[in-house]
Amino acid sequence: MQDVREALYVGQRSDGSLIRRPMSPHLQVYRFRLSMFLSIANRAAGVVSAGGAALGVLWLSAAANGPKSFARAQRVTGHPLGRLVLAGWSLAAVYHLIAGIRHLIWDSARRFDKAEINEDGKKTVIATLATTAALVGALFAVASSRKGKVTS
Repeated sequence: MQDVREALYVGQRSDGSLIRRPMSPHLQVYRFRLSMFLSIANRAAGVVSAGGAALGVLWLSAAANGPKSFARAQRVTGHPLGRLVLAGWSLAAVYHLIAGIRHLIWDSARRFDKAEINEDGKKTVIATLATTAALVGALFAVASSRKGKVTS
């Protein structure tokens, strides 16, 4: 049986003569780098951020539906698993924002050398973790300080 993939490598020059196209390199050819991981993570963070925004709309909807519905939503978000989901959403949103700023810098034709990309990748990870830790810590501190307080 003949290998059908060979037919995919046949191309045509502008003068009509046939040529054999090169096979595209695959992931197995490249060494996995931080910049490759960050690129994939940025796309995933965008999806997670959108999903988290949908959860935020549901939470606001529960607040608009009245105290009973809002109390149920608060129990879900106050549960340790709910808090983990909120922390993950925060991480995704912060990373997607910082990576977006990094891409804007690249769009201005700056910081695009290989060494600068690798250096900025590490800075992006550090900035994301620090910002997320500060944000989540502040939100959970406010939430825990308000526990048990009755508002009139």
